[in-house]
Amino acid sequence: MTSLGTTVIQTRDLGKAYDDIQALQSLDLAVRQRSIFGFLGPNGAGKTTTIKLLLGLIRPTEGGATIFELDTVTDSVEIRTRVGYLAQNPRFYEHLTARETLDFTARFFFKGPDAAIEERAAEMLELAGLEEKADRPIKGFSGGERQRLGIAQAQVNYPDLLILDEPAASLDPLGRHDVLEIMERLRKHTTVFFSTHILDDVQQVSDSVAILNQGQLVAHGSIDELLASRGGVVFSVTMRGDVEAAQERVAGQDWVTNLRTHEQNGSTTWTVSVSDAEAAEARLLRLLLTDESLVVTDYGRKEYELEEVFIDIVEKASPDGAAPAEGGNLDRE
Repeated sequence: MTSLGTTVIQTRDLGKAYDDIQALQSLDLAVRQRSIFGFLGPNGAGKTTTIKLLLGLIRPTEGGATIFELDTVTDSVEIRTRVGYLAQNPRFYEHLTARETLDFTARFFFKGPDAAIEERAAEMLELAGLEEKADRPIKGFSGGERQRLGIAQAQVNYPDLLILDEPAASLDPLGRHDVLEIMERLRKHTTVFFSTHILDDVQQVSDSVAILNQGQLVAHGSIDELLASRGGVVFSVTMRGDVEAAQERVAGQDWVTNLRTHEQNGSTTWTVSVSDAEAAEARLLRLLLTDESLVVTDYGRKEYELEEVFIDIVEKASPDGAAPAEGGNLDRE
């Protein structure tokens, strides 16, 4: 049994090649217990290939990985008894109800009185918020309800690790919200490793993130660490009026490292990078307000979104300096 705070997933130089295509290269990851780990990358980055390697469904061509300190190649059967998995597009017996589906799945893992198995199925229906639809055939379920049922099915065996492959990729905003809410609730029970290319989802629920691009790991750390990786502190100022004199005055400050301007609809917006946040907070706005010809309409310290960081990292990592287009696919069966 893994103890709290230990590493659940560990990969070292993990790689997979298909003939002359290198789908995954020298991947080094560490996923801590009871965390939500976001595995992020454009379509075709190698995310599904990594998941197949972790589950022992394919063999690596270089390096290796352990889950619960067990080797994913030699101990894959033992590992899978402790892992719950949801594929990107889960399939169900359409004529069965949600309750029958969970009852059927639970019987593969548990032996004992029917009442105990039925209780477990009911517990998972409550987790997924499907109590009211528990006895309806799955063929009438929406995409979001199917994904929630899929998570409940993957969690039915009390896994120590839950692996979700693009769990919210095809859902509307309400469906995505429901799936993310379930993942948050599962944090106290298991470690959640989920792949996605939806940046908002990662920023909402993840403790740690890895960014994969063209089969290579290009960033790995906590959300805060990645957001801080843009470097420095940036302020945004929007104003109307004659900005020329004010721009010269602000740009001449020794704590200003860069000043970019953007004009739109009669207003000018500055993005001011600074080396000393305290000096900027104390003096930047004052330097502008001394000029009566200027009207400041918006001012504040810029908070970066993960999307900006992701695009920046991927563009720098791509050989041609551009982010790869969505829709490519190196993840092969």
